Amino acid sequence: MLYLYLPLLSPLILIAAAIHAGRHPGKRPGLVLKLAEAAAFAAFVVAAIATALLVIAGPGTSPLLGIFGVGLSVRLDAVSAAMLVLVSFIGWIVLRYSANYMDGETKHGAFTSWMCLTLASVLLLVMSGNLIQILVAWTATSLALHRLLLFYPERATAQRAARKKAVVARMSEGVLAGAVIILIAATSTTDIHTILTTVEANWMTITAALLVAVAAVLASAQFPMHGWLTEVMEAPTPVSALLHAGVINAGGFLLIRFADVMLAAPGVMALLVILGGFTALFGGLVMLTQPAIKTSLAWSTIAQMAFMVMQCGLALFPLALLHIVAHSLYKAHAFLSSGEAVRNVAAIRRPGPIAVPSANNVLKAFVIAIVIYGLVGTVLGFDGKSIQAIALGVILIFGVAYLLAQGFADAAPRELMRRTVVYALVTSVSYFALQVAAQHITAGTLPPTPAPGPLEWALIILALLSFGVVAVAQATFPLWAPHPAAAGLRVHLSNGLYANAIFDKLLDGWSKRSVA
Repeated sequence: MLYLYLPLLSPLILIAAAIHAGRHPGKRPGLVLKLAEAAAFAAFVVAAIATALLVIAGPGTSPLLGIFGVGLSVRLDAVSAAMLVLVSFIGWIVLRYSANYMDGETKHGAFTSWMCLTLASVLLLVMSGNLIQILVAWTATSLALHRLLLFYPERATAQRAARKKAVVARMSEGVLAGAVIILIAATSTTDIHTILTTVEANWMTITAALLVAVAAVLASAQFPMHGWLTEVMEAPTPVSALLHAGVINAGGFLLIRFADVMLAAPGVMALLVILGGFTALFGGLVMLTQPAIKTSLAWSTIAQMAFMVMQCGLALFPLALLHIVAHSLYKAHAFLSSGEAVRNVAAIRRPGPIAVPSANNVLKAFVIAIVIYGLVGTVLGFDGKSIQAIALGVILIFGVAYLLAQGFADAAPRELMRRTVVYALVTSVSYFALQVAAQHITAGTLPPTPAPGPLEWALIILALLSFGVVAVAQATFPLWAPHPAAAGLRVHLSNGLYANAIFDKLLDGWSKRSVA
């Protein structure tokens, strides 16, 4: 059982590096940067070794280092191992990148210290074996991130974004604390694994599930409390990379970790599908209207986190975990390479679609995309796949249909058509293969997807129709873009339907009342 304590070395090493960096807070702090990078790499190595031990010895929860259910304990299973490796790897890359990016800053050492503390907090969160630890680590992550968001405290936009994030964070911490209290009262234990294996569907569990869901959607920047994520661009790029590729995943991790509790509350799961589906469509459309690279990436993160929330609402927890891993790796690369975006765009002679597809081309593209998906599913086997997973694959193939429409346009070269068909085929095969892999890896850790009831069927149909309509509208956009209504819609979307402005006014009102 001693191997279960091994993951604790990762945050302890980073905390030691943070303390050392905090003693050298100024410009070009010498060996601090090398030591911080080495600490992050060591944390990654520890996570990798812990994962190997998990494969050899199996999952488990370490004995509590504390009393009365309060203290440190490690839950090592497929979920925590995946998150430990992911967070430590991205943290190592970001710290390595920031050493050069932040060179010359007067508070470089302090910046490195808070980066290490943020990483340590996230690692403690994802390995948590008890409720108190997960609540403390959740709060510590928010507090450490707040200091990074205020790295340039003299900037008014940074102050506003950090204040908005702080309000949302305190709300998420409050509701999570309520969920923790209810779960302890209902089960008489703080051990997470014990709670998940003995959970019963009653009013206390349903209330706890609702509070966990609220905490998760607040942390995941879901509508209408999403505005803070689009305004934290004043922070240095390494902070954005760590936030969008690591910290923002805390909400999704919370839903996945408490999957058994969430399944006891079908109504709460339905709310997650509705909110996640709407925010995914909303964020994806707004993203297309943003001229700034980092702001566009922020809206992309909102949409991706929303899609992950919808996956959790559909009880596709293994796919949600896979989504977190894939999105984190992509988004870390996107932010760290965002400086090259302007040069890359300038190198494109003709931005936009190569050819404008007609309505007939779009219809043909969607039919062929669904046929390809159906054929691949038939060959690889729809047997054993839940209705929710099959429907999610259809939604994903809608995105491929948009590319197919470009290839089927009358003026498009044949090579483009062949490439888009191959892309649709590869996407379908990859979806089924990755789904099988994710379910195999998390078997015994995450609950299987239950058969849908009438409510779930209604939500699945609603999701298919909603995403299908938006995909068709996007594919045919060049045909209706000249209409005056399209220009007005673009203005409203570029402002995020003004939801963030309303939150700003409410926040200013709260501030004035608190001062008075």
